[in-house]
Amino acid sequence: MAKCLSSICAVNHVVKNSNFLSGIIAVPARRALEREKIDSLEKLSDYSEEEIMKLHGFGRNAMQKLKSHMKQHQVSFKN
Repeated sequence: MAKCLSSICAVNHVVKNSNFLSGIIAVPARRALEREKIDSLEKLSDYSEEEIMKLHGFGRNAMQKLKSHMKQHQVSFKN
């Protein structure tokens, strides 16, 4: 666990080593996937594009980048 350096914050934060889609999509979109326990392209393929777009933190830019990445790895959303 890492501690917040701010004197105002006395809460311990858990630092995860999640590299899934790091450098592909922005942190808010990655957190949205993490909240849904989506940590692989295989799990992502169980969702539709519409379902992912409904997640808080996910927008058109993230979706465009994600679809491009999925296409490169020959993975697609469910219909």
